[in-house]
Amino acid sequence: MSYSIGQVARFAGVTIRTLHHYDEIGLLSPDDRSSAGYRRYGETEMIRLQQILFYRELGFALDEITVMLDDPDADPQDHLRRQHELLLDRHKRVQGMVEAVEKAMEAAKMGISLTPEERFEVFGSNDPGQYADEAEARWGHTDAYKESQRRTKAYTKADWLTIKAEVAAIEQDFAAAMAGGASTDSEVAVAIAERHRQHISDRFYDCSYEFHRNLAEMYIADPRFAENYEKVAPGLAQYVRDAVVSNAARNGG
Repeated sequence: MSYSIGQVARFAGVTIRTLHHYDEIGLLSPDDRSSAGYRRYGETEMIRLQQILFYRELGFALDEITVMLDDPDADPQDHLRRQHELLLDRHKRVQGMVEAVEKAMEAAKMGISLTPEERFEVFGSNDPGQYADEAEARWGHTDAYKESQRRTKAYTKADWLTIKAEVAAIEQDFAAAMAGGASTDSEVAVAIAERHRQHISDRFYDCSYEFHRNLAEMYIADPRFAENYEKVAPGLAQYVRDAVVSNAARNGG
């Protein structure tokens, strides 16, 4: 049984233009053509399209998907297992974010401010204040440190819960990209690195690409920072560092 390009577009929820593009780049070519020259897609192509859409939803670039699907040593079951694993990770992450946001909403309603005890409750062993004296000694003279101090002084428990969820989401996305085989200079990895840089700028201080690169070097040079990433996934500290460096290089940092 075969399907027209219009039928496939309707089944998959994509545009005909998208299917044309997939054909042009060799990602998904029709199994056959009708006597009038129209594209016809068979069952094999439908399965491949499903895999493409799963990987797209997980944030992989089209060139990376092409490489993975054309791997002669992989079969459809391998891809489904990998996608299932990555989607479960995303589900856990989203569920955790939902719970954190719900707590933040409740805290905001109650007007709760962040006490030292609550900070430990929110951040556990990764309390951002545990290196406060060292941070002030090393960077207290910088504009970035002063700006960070000004902003964080006004943060409530609800704010910190939201920030914690945002950081966890970025870390898990890095881990998923690494587990999926995305190189540190791939579109998906540098996009997450840019989110990481922008998060710092949005929440703490203006983080330039050069500054971000310097931070990334510290992630592997300082065991305390590296440990936080290694708890998420072995090898993640180096992966994050390399992705940040790639993103900075793309942007002249």
